[in-house]
Amino acid sequence: MVAVGLKAALAAKLEILDIPILYMMILDPMKYHLAAANITGVLLDIPTDRQLKVMRAFLPTVRRIGALYDPDTNSTKLKEAESRASSHEFQLRGFPVENEKEVPQQLRSLLSESEALWLIPHSTALTDESIRFILQSAVANQVPVVGFSSEFTRLGALLSMSIDYGEVGREAGLLAERILNGEQRLPLNPVSVRRIRITVNQKTARYLGITIPKELDGLIDETY
Repeated sequence: MVAVGLKAALAAKLEILDIPILYMMILDPMKYHLAAANITGVLLDIPTDRQLKVMRAFLPTVRRIGALYDPDTNSTKLKEAESRASSHEFQLRGFPVENEKEVPQQLRSLLSESEALWLIPHSTALTDESIRFILQSAVANQVPVVGFSSEFTRLGALLSMSIDYGEVGREAGLLAERILNGEQRLPLNPVSVRRIRITVNQKTARYLGITIPKELDGLIDETY
């Protein structure tokens, strides 16, 4: 059974106990307890370690990274990132934002103490009104921004990492093939896509005096 979306996956989990369930197109599946012996799926997110590895490759001299986060929804993700950052020689600090009015003050603090700004999905801080302000403020303060959408890159972020839905489908197909070929033990944790989409804003890089190493050209899907 392939379940596309959260409602489908929850319904399948409730009704189906004796055949494998493969879910896809769900943000944070563990939040909804989509874990059982007959359930597996494909992540719609890029693992933290992988994001940090990409940031280290594109920003080899950066050490201090700041992130705006919502204490109600992002605390667990931020703590995980903080615990993993040191293995990539980063110091990560979170700046809590509980409502949109707090963005300017927390952003000023972040930009004064950080060498890069890492945007994480945050419905409180990242609105249509605030995202341009955040990007313009960061560039004006010579702080590169790492986003999670090519739209952020187009608007001025140095680079963004995102997932192509086609890759999610491809990975789900490969996982389904393994199940149909008789693999008995399903992956307990959802699998991640093998290829992520990386976009780079060369104009921002030049303005900030950042040179993207030539050996990384093969990782870049699109430039602006």
